[in-house]
Amino acid sequence: MSKSHLNLTRIVLLDLWHHKWVLLLAFVVLANAVLVVYTSHTSRKYTSQWDQLLQERDRLDIEWRNLLLEEQSQSEHSRVTRIATKELNMSRPLPNEEVVVRVP
Repeated sequence: MSKSHLNLTRIVLLDLWHHKWVLLLAFVVLANAVLVVYTSHTSRKYTSQWDQLLQERDRLDIEWRNLLLEEQSQSEHSRVTRIATKELNMSRPLPNEEVVVRVP
């Protein structure tokens, strides 16, 4: 039985050696399948990352607009005048109290 097993193994190996191109094609097909799976996985990963970045951009854009609105409301002239008079006890000087400084 051992001798027949060795002969069968030898026959199979010789047959594979005579049909090398079939083995090469099988290897190429297998490598191609692995590369397709890898490419699909990478593409899905990058698409997911792109979507997350777009959401982050939209969130930051909304925050920027809110900050611009807040800046405008904080710098209104009437608000500045009200804070100056009430909290800091400031007032506009009378015309005779004004001093004009001229730079030579």
